[in-house]
Amino acid sequence: MANKSLFQSITSVLPRATVVNEAGGPAYRMSAKHALAQMAATGTFGNVYYASAQNQLDAMRKLIDEIDDNEFLAKLAVYSRERAYMKDMPAALLVVLSTRDTKLMHQVFDRVADNGRVLRTVFQMTRSGQFGRKGLSSSLQRAFQRWLNDASVGKLLSASIGNDPSLRDILRMARPTPKDDARRALFGWLTDKPVEKWAPATADSLPSTVQSLVAYRAADTAEAQTLIAGDLQVRWDLLADAAKGPLVWKAIARQMGPQALRMNLNTLLRHDAFKKPGILGFAGTDNAMIDYVAGQLADRDAIARSRQFPYQFLAAYMNASDEVPSKIKSALHDAAEIACGNVPTLPGPVIIGLDTSGSMGCPVTGNRGRGGTSKMRCVDVAALFAAAILRRNPDSVVIPFDTQAYKVKVDPSDTILSLSARLSKYGGGGTDCSLPFVEANTRYAKQAFAGIVLVSDNESWITSGRRYGYGQNGSTGVMTQWEKFKKTQRGLGVVDPKLVCIDIQPYGTSQAPERDDILNIGGFSDAVFNVVSSFLEIDASRFVREVESVEL
Repeated sequence: MANKSLFQSITSVLPRATVVNEAGGPAYRMSAKHALAQMAATGTFGNVYYASAQNQLDAMRKLIDEIDDNEFLAKLAVYSRERAYMKDMPAALLVVLSTRDTKLMHQVFDRVADNGRVLRTVFQMTRSGQFGRKGLSSSLQRAFQRWLNDASVGKLLSASIGNDPSLRDILRMARPTPKDDARRALFGWLTDKPVEKWAPATADSLPSTVQSLVAYRAADTAEAQTLIAGDLQVRWDLLADAAKGPLVWKAIARQMGPQALRMNLNTLLRHDAFKKPGILGFAGTDNAMIDYVAGQLADRDAIARSRQFPYQFLAAYMNASDEVPSKIKSALHDAAEIACGNVPTLPGPVIIGLDTSGSMGCPVTGNRGRGGTSKMRCVDVAALFAAAILRRNPDSVVIPFDTQAYKVKVDPSDTILSLSARLSKYGGGGTDCSLPFVEANTRYAKQAFAGIVLVSDNESWITSGRRYGYGQNGSTGVMTQWEKFKKTQRGLGVVDPKLVCIDIQPYGTSQAPERDDILNIGGFSDAVFNVVSSFLEIDASRFVREVESVEL
């Protein structure tokens, strides 16, 4: 008689966990394409809870070596930049392509390096030698030359902000041939060459915007600077260093777009832009400026047009100094509420498993040293995601968990930012990702749900109080409970319940294997909302297919 512990009925067999995750618990290894796609949508080459920046880089290179599909790498670079809004990962993939397929590299170069910051990152990564080269190849040099000659004046001026490497470093190594005297003069000015070396171009050949910027920096008084700044359409950073006091900073604030205002509230505060001039200097409150900034931040039409989601407003709120005027902070709350209107409505209520364990206290972009580490933690992002889904789908249920599940009473009067802050304060212990499923199968067993959305770093290592986190027959606890949930839901008339596992940190493993009823997705960008909604709408697309759908 065959061993029944090995050869059970096929109906009782659960997929056995294939690997051990970073926390020491059972997990399923993703395919190389899926793991790399998830890393490209979340990875920042920072030190995260379970992995160092070097480990992430090593893992990325290993995955790339396993993928013999350069077109996929090109599409992933574009996806990572255009849909996941990442900077480091798409730049790294572009450098890899420069060594594997120069035609594809040229094809996607301008879409990946869509601004000066990413261009400088590509240059820095190339010179680092981490991807097989230490300098610009002739092909890569042509790509840089094309970018430098085709970029608008405004784009080049924006690219000149920042150092190590600077745009001057790039110009000196790429050595582009100027297409006309205006560009020749601009390159000369950007590289600090004496005017006589611009010949045949002269100072008069400089674009009008640059001439106005030069005049602004040379102005003797705040009044003169303010007059010039009022008509100067350049990034505010280019005006900041030379600004002669609060009067100029008020003019700079009115030049900023809503996103720049949102990101620089502390800068404006530091330069007294919210104060009005008095007899002994700047004192008192400039209510007109405060009203202007608050109005720009919570402009309903602008938020709807740009399809912003609440994440950016939470980041601004968390980073705002205590001294930022309360009306501006209230505007951030209002803006987040308005942005919830851009979150898609799901086809039905869902259980939201919100990981609030200790590892979720890691900065969402990793530890990057003093001044470079985000205040936004993984748990803050996860809580905001849960709160946003709850706001648009009020019959859904959110279950915070670590090694226990927590009961949450949602107050309808809570703003989205207040709700996410409250949700993020639960827990702090170990991780048992099966707990939301246990709650779904017990406390909520008589309610119908479209599925379960698990928001976690997937580093589960405990199940029902037992270390290591295994479920039945060597599966994970999540899979054991998921199969039970599906059976219960089908009994309630739900034809095709779905599980979405959102990985906040890119470790390359999951608590549930990829298949028709399960979607593993990496990232905390705005694109995640639409991918989740699409999958729950019985769209069988996968995260990898999202990448493969990119048109080159």
